[in-house]
Amino acid sequence: MDRRTFLKSAGTAALVASTGSLSAPALAQGANAKVLRFVPQANLANFDPIWGTQYVVRNAAALVWDTLYGVDENLVPQRQMVESEEVSPDGLTWTFKLRPGLKFHDGEPVLAKDVVQSLKRWAARDPMGIMIVAQQQELTAVDDRTWKWVLKKPFPKMILALAKNNAPCSFIMPERIAQTDPFKQITEYIGSGPMKFNKGEWVPGAKAVFEKFDAYVPRAEKASWLAGGKNMLVNRIEWVIMPDPATAAAALQNGEVDWWETPIADLVPVLRKNANINVDISDPLGNIGAFRMNHLFPPFDNKMIRRAVLTAMNQEDYMRSIVGDDNKLWKNLPGFFTPDTPLYTEAGGEVLKQRNIEMAKKMIKDAGYKGEPVVCLIAQDQPNTKAMGDVTVDLLKKIGLNVDFVATDWGTVGARRAQKTPPSQGGWNMFHTWHAGADCLNPSSYTAIRANGDKAWFGWPTSQPVEDAIVEWFDAKDVAGEKVAMDKLNKSALEDVVYAPTGFFMGYQAWRKNVTGVVKGPLPFFWNVAKA
Repeated sequence: MDRRTFLKSAGTAALVASTGSLSAPALAQGANAKVLRFVPQANLANFDPIWGTQYVVRNAAALVWDTLYGVDENLVPQRQMVESEEVSPDGLTWTFKLRPGLKFHDGEPVLAKDVVQSLKRWAARDPMGIMIVAQQQELTAVDDRTWKWVLKKPFPKMILALAKNNAPCSFIMPERIAQTDPFKQITEYIGSGPMKFNKGEWVPGAKAVFEKFDAYVPRAEKASWLAGGKNMLVNRIEWVIMPDPATAAAALQNGEVDWWETPIADLVPVLRKNANINVDISDPLGNIGAFRMNHLFPPFDNKMIRRAVLTAMNQEDYMRSIVGDDNKLWKNLPGFFTPDTPLYTEAGGEVLKQRNIEMAKKMIKDAGYKGEPVVCLIAQDQPNTKAMGDVTVDLLKKIGLNVDFVATDWGTVGARRAQKTPPSQGGWNMFHTWHAGADCLNPSSYTAIRANGDKAWFGWPTSQPVEDAIVEWFDAKDVAGEKVAMDKLNKSALEDVVYAPTGFFMGYQAWRKNVTGVVKGPLPFFWNVAKA
């Protein structure tokens, strides 16, 4: 029995069962309406939104920590914690002022010193932050509500850097917490966002709980993604971890949970038959699948072997493993950027347009591959990564690589992929992930496209042509100049194989019809969501 047939039969059996996997909530109807139960994409194994870049952590962090600016649904940065900003005529001095009345969850006011230390920690890990620091003269608090960032060279995309929604976001923490080494995890989870994190009820692998912060003052503007008024209409949000899709589908059908972030395509037809459930595309900007290789160790330290992987790949295999037979949900992607957006390019993408297994085998032989094990970290609790991993293991074996398949969970992948030790000593050779299309419109907030060695994302690729093209994009004076730089970037990133894109795909979200206010976007936005 193949994967999709198994899931369909298992899902149907679970959904028609007379009892679900969870006990019925023992709450009065009125109280129950103030508790939103949500099934996230993965387990919240750690909770430091600066230390790592997992989307599940970023999504939870957006409830607990606020940002200075937020990108709206039109991809335009808007003020959030900031009341005003001013940039000097020479573009070198940025002066910011906090809006009044901001408080942390421990009752302390949010001060400029908290912002300064939070930005220092963020800038040590974020690619745009690293760029700012490279041309920074000073970052200092002026008074309790004002700080300034003085540069040696103008950085016109400053507001975008502080507003972007891709991880790590510039979340603001109390100074004492933000003083934590950015390469070590925080242990205290105090923010100034609309919800407080209930650490006492956190059970990794099972549950995470967020409670309304009554002292939060939303902006007056209409909510739009991470911008505008974050009005919480529920008192409590419970993240219920359900790695098994059939179990999650049954719980949604039975009313034991209210909202499922990532229902798999195979179970969507069953959910749509339920009159009490809404199903819709979660984000029209979709996602880009990623086969991430470690450039530090054999065999993927050899560019010819990385190119062999691109030569052998068939993106349709990957995409159908994720979304099934719905052709409207995926596209071939001969590059790294979000399709149907202004700067999309396929320059240099010919290698991904025609599969050639025999050529790939020859390339690996010519590259002098010595049979080293290829340690493949495959998260089994993420349907997307598990599906892509199954395709990859078959692919690598076909082209003659010695596969060491490590079946694990997403939390372990998140921790292990940060290690630079050799694969034989607890490191790795490849893992699968995906990048939200909203993060892949251009190189400004596209962490995974960087190729600046030790400062790059996991896999630590080094490619001067890639970095030169990114600088050219930042320095471009107009859209025409940006497009020229994007063509160079896409071509160079494929030539040196920063990573292997497995295709473009969209996914679903599902929620019960007594829940209102659910919107489409690159992450779940819980503000202005109500439950009857």
